[in-house]
This record gives sequence, C-alpha cells and structure tokens, in this order.
Amino acid sequence: MRLERLNYNKIKIFLTLDDLNDRGLTKEDVLKDSLKWHQLFHEMLEEASEEFGVDIHGSVAVEIFSMQAQGMVMIVTMEEQMDEELLEDGFIEMQVTVDGSEDILFEFRDFEDVIQMAKSLNSVQIEEGSLYFYKDKYFYHAADLEGGNIHRVIAILAEYGDSAFTSIHVIQEYGKVLIEANAVKKLVEYFS
Repeated sequence: MRLERLNYNKIKIFLTLDDLNDRGLTKEDVLKDSLKWHQLFHEMLEEASEEFGVDIHGSVAVEIFSMQAQGMVMIVTMEEQMDEELLEDGFIEMQVTVDGSEDILFEFRDFEDVIQMAKSLNSVQIEEGSLYFYKDKYFYHAADLEGGNIHRVIAILAEYGDSAFTSIHVIQEYGKVLIEANAVKKLVEYFS
C-alpha cells in the first residue's frame, strides 16, 4: 500500500492486488461494500492520519479507480464538517464511486527492457500500445485488450517492468509521447 497526500483534504491510496490478497480481500469485496472492506478502509484511514497528521472525521468521499490486474487507486476527500455528534461517535460516512479501467500501464527504467518486452509481446501477436517517457522512465500503455490477452500481456510486462503508480492522464499531460500507436510493432521493426 502506498499513500500520497494530494492537498490539505485529499489523500491518494494505491493498493496492489497483492495488498488486497494479503488482507484476504478481492476487488469484488470492495464493490460489494463488505465488512472486511470497511475494516481495511478504517485501517488505511488510521495509517494516513498518522503518516500525514490529518484528523479524519465526519464525511469522506472515496473515488476508487480499479486498474486491470494492477490493483486500485483510491482518492479520499475529507469534507469539513462541524457536527459534534458525528465527532463523538467517531462515525465516518463513505460515499464510494467506482470506476473500472481496462487500461494497462507499466513503467521501465531501461530502454533495453522496453525492447525485450516488445519482442516478447510481438511473439504472442500483440502489436498495439503507446510508449511514453516521463521522469526518466519509459511507460507502456495499452487499452481495450481482449479478455484472454490481458493476463498474458500483464505476465510479460511484469517480467520486464513494474506496475506504474502514476496515472496515464499525468503521463499524457506532462510526459513525452515516443510512439503514439502500435508501439510494440514499431519497436520490433526498429530494433530487431
């Protein structure tokens, strides 16, 4: 689990699938709003409170962005509320919004790893994707892959790189586009 403070009342929490599995949870538990999920959420809020010195009480809004096979990102917004009864009960009201994403985003430190990744993806007839450069790292982004290919692609990507914590929107806005479309195909053509 990784915590990041976005501003005075907003915290970003990144949970990998391993983090969820270690706690005996699945993405479905989050979607079903299970008791185990509520316990984990309260633990995460306590950890965020200790790490950032934030007093979390009252109402919080939670936006959950589920990333295919990478985990989920939660944006927790604490709403300022002065209701004394809520403070005494230690009650936290959650408003949860879930957005599922089929996007895959991996980061690579070395360009040679990008080339090897492309060769491996090409060997299983995957040619699409985009390649970006941002903060001294290369980012491979793929969207709308067919269901059967997703797990195979992720296995290959994990062999050469790591799941990216940065969102694709930040990379598209501030990074440099190296190959906009069919990145795998073009990398193999240029470097084989």
